[in-house]
Amino acid sequence: MIDAPWSKVTPEVWGRKKLKYVAGFVGGGTPDKSKPEFWDGDIPWVSPKDMKTNQVFDSEDHITLEGLQSSATNLVEPGAALIVVRSGILRHSIPVAVNRVRVALNQDMRAILPDDSLDVVFLAYLIMGFQTQLLSQWSKEGATVESIEYDLMASTEIPLPTLDTQKGIIAFLDRETAEIDALIVAKQRLLELLAEKRRAIVAEAVMRGLNPAVRMRPSGIDWLGDIPAHWEMKRSKWLFLERDDRSTDGSEVLLSLRMERGLVPHNDVSEKHTRPEELIGYKKTSVGQLVVNRMRAATGLIAITTQDGLVSPDYAVFRPSPDILADYYVHMFKTPLLQAVFRSESTGLGTGSQGFLRLYSENFLALWFPCPPLAEQHEIVRYISTETAKIDRLRAATEHSISLLKERRGALIAAAVTGQIDIPEAA
Repeated sequence: MIDAPWSKVTPEVWGRKKLKYVAGFVGGGTPDKSKPEFWDGDIPWVSPKDMKTNQVFDSEDHITLEGLQSSATNLVEPGAALIVVRSGILRHSIPVAVNRVRVALNQDMRAILPDDSLDVVFLAYLIMGFQTQLLSQWSKEGATVESIEYDLMASTEIPLPTLDTQKGIIAFLDRETAEIDALIVAKQRLLELLAEKRRAIVAEAVMRGLNPAVRMRPSGIDWLGDIPAHWEMKRSKWLFLERDDRSTDGSEVLLSLRMERGLVPHNDVSEKHTRPEELIGYKKTSVGQLVVNRMRAATGLIAITTQDGLVSPDYAVFRPSPDILADYYVHMFKTPLLQAVFRSESTGLGTGSQGFLRLYSENFLALWFPCPPLAEQHEIVRYISTETAKIDRLRAATEHSISLLKERRGALIAAAVTGQIDIPEAA
């Protein structure tokens, strides 16, 4: 038997028992999604996407009593430790939360039901404090799907101090982690404000220019409004020429389009490597060309090619006119306003987030865009680069601070639940 991560640090006076001897376990399931009478009922149906906090009061999806009775899911009374047992999130963390209402679970969840000797919140804190170690111990070696093995989890020996000691630890951690969580929330709010400011800087620069006193005139386009009087309006087809050059042997480098990094070699971001014969017929793209993911143009998945290579045949590739600066237009195309325009111009099967809507080239090339003088485009791009770099540095520092707070939180929990901190018993 593998020693639990806390086995060598907990006080000798504390008892220990395998988890399966002090708790029961309940799994989940999914009612038939083709039967509407099973869904949108009054019973919260908890899945990994609902495990964002330490307590569960509701869920995104709900099922009916009929749906509950027709499937493998079970009703879990309040006061269980809900844990994700299968999900990609298990690569780095084990979400655990205590349900405060009666819930049902999907098949990627499991409920742990402690007996009277184990406080459910103490158990939840124990798992939170040792997530990294437990992920290693509870995962099946060689498994291709991120999952927690029931037998490994159930056979783990857990520390079992007296209930008064457990409650004292819980009270201490509730108080201390609340302070840390408040700091994290404040810093996360700062990240949101920085993102809003970044978007506003870019949108104002590419749509209105850098001179707040410049004379404005109507653009003639409803969604755009006024533009600087000396700017022109040009149709996209005058700014971009579509290219459809195809690979004949697949020998070129396959590029993948990423939101933050732009076009990068596929092998740098994916473990699934491709063979040259699989890339025959893929589109060629050259340095300086504009690449648009037609299905995700409305989310800003657009970039300038920085190295020659191949992209998906479903992407659109354009050669910018020598009279424009492509980077200026990429900044424009990533603004919320242009994303909304691209969304309204996308067509295909399905609606909303469902289906397969694409921004087809004829629709993109028919759009009108503002066109400042080329020198001003360069000036705008330089300004955006300078100002967003300041924001990005502050964002990086804030993200680092959040990481340190989370590390401090985890270390505090781990120390408390293993008796490394002198905490009075609950009165």
